[in-house]
Amino acid sequence: MKLATFTAGGPPELGVVTGSVIVPIGRALPRAPADMIDLIRQWPQIEGEVRALAAAPSGALALEAVRLLAPIRRPGKIMAIGLNYADHIAESRMEAPAHQVWFSKASTAANGPFDPIDVPKVSQALDYEAEMVAVIGAGGRHISRAGAAAAVFGYCVGDDATERLWQHRTPQWVVGKSFDSHAPFGPWITTTDEVGDPHDLDIRCWVNGELRQESNTRHLVFDVWAQVEHLSQAMTLEPGDLLFTGTPGGIGAAMTPRRFLKDGDRVRIEIERLGVIDNPCRTEA
Repeated sequence: MKLATFTAGGPPELGVVTGSVIVPIGRALPRAPADMIDLIRQWPQIEGEVRALAAAPSGALALEAVRLLAPIRRPGKIMAIGLNYADHIAESRMEAPAHQVWFSKASTAANGPFDPIDVPKVSQALDYEAEMVAVIGAGGRHISRAGAAAAVFGYCVGDDATERLWQHRTPQWVVGKSFDSHAPFGPWITTTDEVGDPHDLDIRCWVNGELRQESNTRHLVFDVWAQVEHLSQAMTLEPGDLLFTGTPGGIGAAMTPRRFLKDGDRVRIEIERLGVIDNPCRTEA
C-alpha cells in the first residue's frame, strides 16, 4: 500500500495511491487521522478500513492533478547513517567503520518529493546522496534484530542533501546535513508488506539526466535490521521517525573535478518498488 500526504489546492490531506489515482482518506473516513504520524500510530485499528478504501476507491483524484508533499511533514526524528556502502567508503578515502556512524538531520530539513532543494547562500558545495528511507512504525526501545522488521512501517525514496563545506569544517556533521529543504523524501510511504525484502532493491540517481549513482540495497554494510537494533539501544524509536539508510558511491564531492549542484540542476532518485523523487535546485531566496 502506498500512503501519501498531498494537497489538491486546500489543506494537506492523507491519501492512498492506487495506480494513477489517489483516494483521499479523510473524505471517505471522516474519523481517520489527518496527520501521517497519527495514522501510523493508529494503523492497527484503522488498517482494515484503509485497505478496503484502496480496494474499492471512491472519490479518487488523478495523481497528476494533486501536489504530493513530504509524506511526514515534520518528522519527530531524522537519523542518517554515514559510510554504509563499500564503494562510497572507498571514494571517501575512509576506513570501513567498525561501528555504525550516525548523525541527525533537523526536522526542518524535511522536504517534498518534487519540491526545490535550496542552494545555500553561504556556500556553493551542495551535494546529493540517494538513499532508501525506513519509516518507523511500532518502534520501541532495545529492539532485537529479530524484532526489527516488525518495528518498521514502510519505506521511501530519499536524498540526504549535504552542504559539504559546512559538513567537513567541524568533526560533527549535523549542521552541514541540516540546511532547510535538504531532506526531500517520498513520493509516498510504501508499506512493508508491499516492499518485501528491503535489502534487494535497485537504487539510482541522475543529475540533469546523467546517471551518477547505481547500486542495490543488498550492498548496505549495516542493514536496516542492524540499524534499528543499534539505534534503539540509545533512543526510543517512535512512529514516523525516519532512518536514512546510507548512500552508494557516485557523489559529486568524490568526482574529479568535484561537481556540486547549482541553480537549475535537477536530481532524480529512483528506488525499485518505492517510486521516484525529482527535485529541482534553486538559489536560496
